[in-house]
Amino acid sequence: METTIFSGIALHALGGIAASTCYLSQKGAKQWSWQTYWIVVCLTAWFLMPMLVSAITVPDLFAVLKETPRDVALKIFMLGAAYGFGGMAFAVAIRHIGFSLTYAIAIGISAVFGTIVPALLNGTLIDNFAKPGGLIVLCGFILSIAGVAVCGRAGFIKEKNLSLKDCDTEGPRFDMKVGLWLVILAGVLSGVFGVGVSAGAGIDTIAVAHGAKEGFAGYPKYIILTGGTLLTNLIWWGIVCVRKKTLGEFVRHPRGAGKLTFHYLMGIIAGVLWFSQFFFYEQGHVRMGDFKFISWGIHMAMLIFFSFGVGLALREWHGCTRKNLGVLMVGLVVLVTSFGLITFGSWVGETTASSGQVETNTVEKSE
Repeated sequence: METTIFSGIALHALGGIAASTCYLSQKGAKQWSWQTYWIVVCLTAWFLMPMLVSAITVPDLFAVLKETPRDVALKIFMLGAAYGFGGMAFAVAIRHIGFSLTYAIAIGISAVFGTIVPALLNGTLIDNFAKPGGLIVLCGFILSIAGVAVCGRAGFIKEKNLSLKDCDTEGPRFDMKVGLWLVILAGVLSGVFGVGVSAGAGIDTIAVAHGAKEGFAGYPKYIILTGGTLLTNLIWWGIVCVRKKTLGEFVRHPRGAGKLTFHYLMGIIAGVLWFSQFFFYEQGHVRMGDFKFISWGIHMAMLIFFSFGVGLALREWHGCTRKNLGVLMVGLVVLVTSFGLITFGSWVGETTASSGQVETNTVEKSE
């Protein structure tokens, strides 16, 4: 596939929009218990969508899965299972401290963990940043982490300055102590998911060998990766459903079949949007040229940026001081600037690589 850095960044942005809005449908399923809503989201995001997208885009899908080495499959399945706890922690954290803080802190941790750890494990971290344009990309990446920190600071200023009544959102009361532990867990385990995506790259090669086009070959690994995530959540929340006697909510609703269908629709929309982030992630990833390794960091930064837009739309920052909003705006500007640096550095690397290839071809022809 022809590398187009700018289209790659744009596709990562679309993934960020999908991910930052996927949990909004919680507000449309208030009459369901949390565990009922979440199980519908899980089944859609981590089973139906990976299977459907892979079946449509990858020829001989079951042959691809059959040829996947067992050790690779087991590794990414277990990484997905570990992320399962992170996914549920992330969603619950939103209910305690809102979209803005949850995304800023959890995704900030994930951006570092999911970008640096795979490169460390592969022994390519230094080589990646030593490529042409690599130092610019590194500066952009560091700046994005700084932007995350500033946005997180804005959240803590909000917690300090606003009264508990002003900070309350629908659902559970604003609880920074509980929310902080949840987002730390979610951030680390979200990074584990990024490691799983990287570890499943060999499955992409198998899919290409079976005729999958570049850009679509990356989807089969999610069947295994999110399969582990699904198992963790079904066991955990299935037990909760039994203990709280809420299994009946799946088949009946006090306000009739129409309302039941609507609640299912809310859960399905959340699941579709959750997986859509990785549909766009894979499309953007293959267009990043020599800087594919930075895709996870870009994806995470986009999540934070657009989640603050969602938080503003939901009036999570209503009543905050000008200083508080000023810190927030600085954080967002820093993030946008980091996107620009990463894009420019990637473009420099792409241009240098293309020029080198042209020179090589010219020399070969002259000989």
